[in-house]
Amino acid sequence: MTEPHDPPRHGPGRAEEQDDPGRPDLTRFLDLFSGPVDVRSITLTGIFVLIVFYTLYFARDFMLPVVLAFLLTFLLAPVVRGLHRIRVPEAIGAALVILAVLSGVVYGIYSLSGPAGDWIERGPQGLRRVERRIRDLQRPVSEVREAAEQVQEQVEEMAGQGAERRTTEVQVEGRTLIGVVFSQTQAFLAGAVVTIILLYFLLASGDLFLRKLVRVLPRLSDKKAAIEIARDMEDHISTYLVTMTLINVGLGVAVGGAMRLAGMPNPVLWGVTAAVMNFVPYLGPVVTLGMIALVSLLTFEDLGRASIAPGLYLGLNALEGYLVTPMLLGRRLLLNPVVIFLGIIFWGWLWGIPGALLAVPILVTFKIFCDHIGPLAPIGEFLGR
Repeated sequence: MTEPHDPPRHGPGRAEEQDDPGRPDLTRFLDLFSGPVDVRSITLTGIFVLIVFYTLYFARDFMLPVVLAFLLTFLLAPVVRGLHRIRVPEAIGAALVILAVLSGVVYGIYSLSGPAGDWIERGPQGLRRVERRIRDLQRPVSEVREAAEQVQEQVEEMAGQGAERRTTEVQVEGRTLIGVVFSQTQAFLAGAVVTIILLYFLLASGDLFLRKLVRVLPRLSDKKAAIEIARDMEDHISTYLVTMTLINVGLGVAVGGAMRLAGMPNPVLWGVTAAVMNFVPYLGPVVTLGMIALVSLLTFEDLGRASIAPGLYLGLNALEGYLVTPMLLGRRLLLNPVVIFLGIIFWGWLWGIPGALLAVPILVTFKIFCDHIGPLAPIGEFLGR
């Protein structure tokens, strides 16, 4: 017979689940799907999701500067807040921080434009040189390719006027390429101006939006919860962005030094390239490795010497990915590799190269948001590693 004051008994493992406050409550998430299935609600939800994706795709020229400005706000807000502690007004501090960032970006672009332009001009000639070297190493593949070229020439001779059609196509593509580059430059400059202006207002406003949110909430408990969630999210997002920026800068410095030791030309260019491309996990390092390997083949005649630079970069990138980043960020802010890969593909398809660069910060922001909202905590758990 159980005494009145005896504690209630639990099933196997129930006590351990209740004693672990860090785990998300899956039952609260499953409650969202309990009850009878409403086909109309599911249909409306699906239509709403499609409308959101449609809006994000066709409004990318507007959404990209806005999202980038908010992410840069999380990155630069601690600096503005630090200046405010030493009696610098937020409006002036925001202007100083933005001017400093713009000066660094402009100086970096100006310093690297010369070497980058030289490599772009030497690209076609270098590719032909690499092709000849690979052909010497892989003679059977070369013979097959030559046979295919002979077959292609015979087909063109039989078709007639093949050369004339090729000339016309190249001329049309050249004009189209110039138009595309010009339009993309205009769009980039317009987006950069919008981002800078919006970033200044966000940094200069400080806690304005948080104060307004607190004013409209009716209960004191809601006000305290809103302040706690906002502060915690800002701290975590700022920590992630600052940490990843410092990690990538450190990787760039290490790669630049390694390329100098390996005898690669323009080591600063490859260091900056490694730092920027590392913001795109998996795909960015693969592209950087291919570029370094290509330039190394163009620079060195000996294959053993040409493999040193790619090997050094591969080792440094593996050290960063498997040791430095997990050690500095911890498990809480690390994402599932499958989620990262799918996120890069999705945002790259949605917004192009800028979307691929912003994919991981957007996913981390969404994960942190889910971690702080009770019913969405299981989603944050699934997104994490």
